[in-house]
Amino acid sequence: MKILMTGGAGYIGSHTLVELLNENHEITVVDNLSNSKIESIKRVKVITGKDLIFKQIDLCDINGLEKVFQEKSYEAVIHFAGLKAVGESVQKPLLYYYNNITGTINLCRMMTKYDVKNIVFSSSATVYGNPVSVPITEDFPINTVNPYGTTKYIIEMILKDIQIADQSWNVLVLRYFNPVGAHESGLIGEDPNGIPNNLMPYISQVAVGRLPYLNIYGNDYPTKDGTGIRDYIHVVDLAKGHLKALDKLPKKPGYCIYNLGTGKGYSVYDMVNTFEKWSQCKIPYKIVGRRDGDIAECYADPGKANRELGWEAKLNLDDMCRDTWNWQNSNPNGYPD
Repeated sequence: MKILMTGGAGYIGSHTLVELLNENHEITVVDNLSNSKIESIKRVKVITGKDLIFKQIDLCDINGLEKVFQEKSYEAVIHFAGLKAVGESVQKPLLYYYNNITGTINLCRMMTKYDVKNIVFSSSATVYGNPVSVPITEDFPINTVNPYGTTKYIIEMILKDIQIADQSWNVLVLRYFNPVGAHESGLIGEDPNGIPNNLMPYISQVAVGRLPYLNIYGNDYPTKDGTGIRDYIHVVDLAKGHLKALDKLPKKPGYCIYNLGTGKGYSVYDMVNTFEKWSQCKIPYKIVGRRDGDIAECYADPGKANRELGWEAKLNLDDMCRDTWNWQNSNPNGYPD
């Protein structure tokens, strides 16, 4: 299949590239490299021994984006591109609304103009906000608690309305829970700019000495040990979910939503303790105040994805911590500039 991938140089995108290239899909990547590095693309080529087309383009640059559609025809789009830090979105909501929504509208305009009507969209469990119960199914109420999550939901609604207006479109919305881990080669992994917003790269950077200690944002949640509980999913399992989504597109599914998670919740302390086991490094930490927009507990019911896509997460917490440590220990400073 000829696929256009937005945000393909990023953490989830690069791992999905590996799986797609290994299945002989033909890929063009567009990425503005605002929160990623071209080195990840180079390493994907090393891992797979296969080539792809890369274009450094911002989706908000509609003229640059149109050139990509003019140069090649596509059968499907996988849409990863977007700003994704919850805390930053609370501080800079206009930046998130402009970047994430404008970029998606431009993408959909070009898809419409060039008759590309299949899209897999990278959404997030943040759209559920603070759920009334767990595990979370796809029909839970939407209750976003930060601008990042709200942009994801707005994009979901834009795609739904497009599909209602033109039922030849097929839209698969994948609501990710918390991706962690790295490719088993240790060549690609999560390499955020600045101090990480997500737990696992924060822990791993403390382990290699890039950061002095881990900040734990709150230990007074109504959970088993007072720290936040999340559904952490190995990024390779998540990447394989996109292959299953692509397999469903030719069946003309219309508009569908799927949770991608393990169905299990782990606390911050669970993550720290398991990472210490695999790295043999002590992770010093400090308890600090809760972050705006954070919630106590969130984990998926992934049953719908299992039934309808034939997908399930197969890698466990030990795999996640082992592979993260393998990546970070091999690349203590992340990707080279």
